[in-house]
Amino acid sequence: MKKTFSSELAWLAGTVILALGTAMMSKADMGLSTVVAPAYLLFRKISESMPFFTFGMAEYTLQAVILIGLSVFMGKFRKSYLFSFVSAVIYGTILDLFLIPVSALPDTLAVRLILYFAGMAICSLGVAFVFHTYISPAAYELCVSEITRKLNADIGKVKIIYDLVSCIIAILMSFAFFGFMHFEGIKAGTILCALVNGPMISFFSSKLESIFEFRDTFPMRKYF
Repeated sequence: MKKTFSSELAWLAGTVILALGTAMMSKADMGLSTVVAPAYLLFRKISESMPFFTFGMAEYTLQAVILIGLSVFMGKFRKSYLFSFVSAVIYGTILDLFLIPVSALPDTLAVRLILYFAGMAICSLGVAFVFHTYISPAAYELCVSEITRKLNADIGKVKIIYDLVSCIIAILMSFAFFGFMHFEGIKAGTILCALVNGPMISFFSSKLESIFEFRDTFPMRKYF
């Protein structure tokens, strides 16, 4: 018998788990996930002249731009996109909070390796959770979900393509902000994320579905 898991709680769990995984990978400094790298680069560049501009703020600023682009691609603007921005703000705030204790961890190679691989797995689990809720997730996951639904495609394949496109954008941003001989946020770990995130998300989604039956706790689905 499968256990019942609240779809609203899946949104909360996914948001918190994603923020934790991103904070861990940021500390590891071995390359962030492809979808997060552009926001990290934006943060690094703007914070040079505006120190108050945090990683979390860069996240929901960039996600606002992504939501606008998604609306154009879908040919319409849905009310759920507004809550996606709210999700982005909540995610960015939690990310900034997680960065405080994570940043205090040692900078040894062993710690960084653990943070990188654990953070990558945790991020994939977080995405798997938010794909099992009707509540609009942050823009990255919403974009993949909406494109998958519109094209009736496999979510793992769509995720891989989305990650590769984000990786290219991040590389171009790194060149534009820091020069051709200096990479920020884009490292070997970024390429690895682009290749394995899709399969890892599919794996965690299958595991979650084999254990849980996701059901709504509140009658709010019609508002999203």
